[in-house]
Amino acid sequence: MSATAGKRKEIYKYLAPWPLYSMNWSVRPDKRFRLALGSFIEEYNNKVQIISLDEETSEFSAKSTFDHPYPTTKIMWIPDSKGIYPDLLATSGDYLRVWRAGEPDTRLECVLNNNKNSDFCAPLTSFDWNEVDPNLVGTSSIDTTCTIWGLETGQPHGRVYVAGHVKTQLIAHDKEVYDIAFSRAGGGRDMFASVGADGSVRMFDLRHLEHSTIIYEDPTHTALLRLAWNKQDPNYLATVAMDSCEVIILDVRVPCTPVARLSNHRACVNGIAWAPHSSCHICTAGDDHQALIWDIQQMPRAIEDPILAYTAAEGEVNQIQWGATQPDWIAICYNKACEILRV
Repeated sequence: MSATAGKRKEIYKYLAPWPLYSMNWSVRPDKRFRLALGSFIEEYNNKVQIISLDEETSEFSAKSTFDHPYPTTKIMWIPDSKGIYPDLLATSGDYLRVWRAGEPDTRLECVLNNNKNSDFCAPLTSFDWNEVDPNLVGTSSIDTTCTIWGLETGQPHGRVYVAGHVKTQLIAHDKEVYDIAFSRAGGGRDMFASVGADGSVRMFDLRHLEHSTIIYEDPTHTALLRLAWNKQDPNYLATVAMDSCEVIILDVRVPCTPVARLSNHRACVNGIAWAPHSSCHICTAGDDHQALIWDIQQMPRAIEDPILAYTAAEGEVNQIQWGATQPDWIAICYNKACEILRV
């Protein structure tokens, strides 16, 4: 992925004013090369910044910067590939917040808090925004629960408003829940999975919440931190354990036995993202400064090596995202830098 002159640059880099943790691509077709970045400052006052690449000048610039309490654990834009909903993004931290993007002013639309009668809040570790029904958002928390929220968006008197209510809250794990992701199986609306500190991957169906299915349990009960569903084949998902150098690929039809292990990282893995347009490609990123792209079509034969490797010389890669509307580009974060890489 070498950089070349002019229009055909393969790498674009943006340096933020602070260390970065969360980051994600905008989904709207009319906002190419737009991302949201979340600061990682170990105090109350943090920031979210929306940046956009000017394709004429080949430079990123900040379009909107706004305050956020505590670092964001995740940022997502509304999965609106047709551009028909208000231009919303959401962040998780102490609560789930929904914002309406603007230049330069991004406005807080609502704070979703499921614990109204208490001063104590259990921080949210992650969330996922349902692609089939963008009025559904699922959050995961350190209090062992997952909450499914219903969003309402309307435009009375021309002003956009967004509100939310709890559709259901369930105890998902025996310990903290670290990630949640909706599956595209069965219509793509009702099934989701979660991972947590108890070392298990559990699958739920909103239509039958009285039971869940354990898809995988870490043999040493090490916490599982991340979870990602294959975007094209809902039978496959990937997960990664705490402080682990390998990514585990699971097939829901063969529970409890990994169908592949991707183990070329030389330090712990921090992020996983499936290709939006291909069922057999996944990218991973880790503390070894590397972003790797894998072709897994050989499964269940062992996957020995990635097909592409990129090294961020200056830092540990703590975030990786593959753009849904721009499948030729992967974004990574390390230190204060966000880079997009043409694949």
